[in-house]
Amino acid sequence: MTMLTRPERHRRADLIVLATEAALLAAAIALGALLNRHGVRLYADAAPLYATWRPHLGFGTPAALLVAALVIWRGAGWAATARWPRLLAVGYLGTLAWTLSLALVDGWSAGLTGRLTVQAEYLHEVPRVTDIQAMLSGFADRILDFQPDSWSTHTAGHPPGALLLFVWLDRIGLGGGTAAGLACVLLGATVSVSVPVTLRALGAQDAARTVWPFLVLFPGAVWVGASADGIFAAVVAAGLALLVVGGRVPAALGGLLLGFALYLSYGFVLVGLLALTVVLLRARDRLGVLVVAVVAVGAVVVSFTLAGFHWLDGYHLVVRRYYQGWAAQRPYGYWVWANLAALLLSAGPVVGPAIRRTIALVPVRPSGHRPAAHRTWYIGPEGTGARRWQPIPGLRRLGSGRPAVWLPLAAVTVVLAADLSALSKAEVERIWLPFAVWLLVATAHLPAGQRRWWLALQAATALAVNHLLWTVS
Repeated sequence: MTMLTRPERHRRADLIVLATEAALLAAAIALGALLNRHGVRLYADAAPLYATWRPHLGFGTPAALLVAALVIWRGAGWAATARWPRLLAVGYLGTLAWTLSLALVDGWSAGLTGRLTVQAEYLHEVPRVTDIQAMLSGFADRILDFQPDSWSTHTAGHPPGALLLFVWLDRIGLGGGTAAGLACVLLGATVSVSVPVTLRALGAQDAARTVWPFLVLFPGAVWVGASADGIFAAVVAAGLALLVVGGRVPAALGGLLLGFALYLSYGFVLVGLLALTVVLLRARDRLGVLVVAVVAVGAVVVSFTLAGFHWLDGYHLVVRRYYQGWAAQRPYGYWVWANLAALLLSAGPVVGPAIRRTIALVPVRPSGHRPAAHRTWYIGPEGTGARRWQPIPGLRRLGSGRPAVWLPLAAVTVVLAADLSALSKAEVERIWLPFAVWLLVATAHLPAGQRRWWLALQAATALAVNHLLWTVS
């Protein structure tokens, strides 16, 4: 009987996970179509995505194909040796080009400038905000539906910080759909800077370089351009990066951003796990940074509370509003697993195999025969002998490999918590964008020889979704 080598066992396991992902997606699509046909109210014509089937091309198609080809061809190799400032600059510009080109497949208005102007969106409410203080103090009173002055769907479903962003844009002369759409894209693209900066600051520069092309060709860019969730992802990622890039002053700024994130989405209370993870992965001054960040978050909470908006009151009211609408009829039994299929199309199919490889690197026990100062973590065997223990490559030095293990696993935990909450039934392909980008950190564990193929699959996923479906923000 021929024994498989370790790389062969990994490849086989990756293929099994990929096949499982394909089966999950096929089941979600098939059952979604069947339920829609029989009148079950999924409120998603192309379930598991909130979209409609409409194959189409657009003038963004050639640009998207060109960006994808360049990153697949040269991205991984160039990222390994590029100077760090240039890597970040090109990463941002590449992400910007990828996001814009995907948006423009649907056209300038339908794909970018008109998405945030529909009645359910934030811009519908901006002209009604004549006094920010009055808006904040009376915000909770207008959350529930079926009253004359109820907020529109997206505004009611979020704390007031989300609406404030677009009110502020309007106040500085950048009102309207064009400015709002471009803001989503320009800010959303900064995720490809914030995530590598975080990894490098935690001592995992090699991982940052490996993850870089996967962030550039992020399939979730389909929804970053243009939805407010692209801005939300940018705020969360920048806040986490600031917690680790320096001392206590950047940490305070990071705390302020993460505190503000609590007023962008109620679900961002789960970001606390990601924040705690990055702080614990710091090499030094963990307690000081944690205290500073918590104080900064508290300052934001106090500010909103003094302005008249109480976060917990808003949360309880938004749960009631949630079940006044489609959520009361969308079947949890379908969405609790179909959500994960939607996530696969947003984060990309690489996530499953990458997470599998990450789990294989979870520390199991420290070696007991070395002095405490020289201990290294050991993991179970992936080779031949069931009783052997192999050292984890790259984990001998503090912080050298741990960020690429613990950050994506923290993101997995956050996603599962959000999914099981029953407060995320459908539309998670955009709602979970701030979590999906941290799942991609797991791609640091993919073999160098396979990365080009995985990048091609990621790009193909985004292109297929954008050209076969008419997505809704």
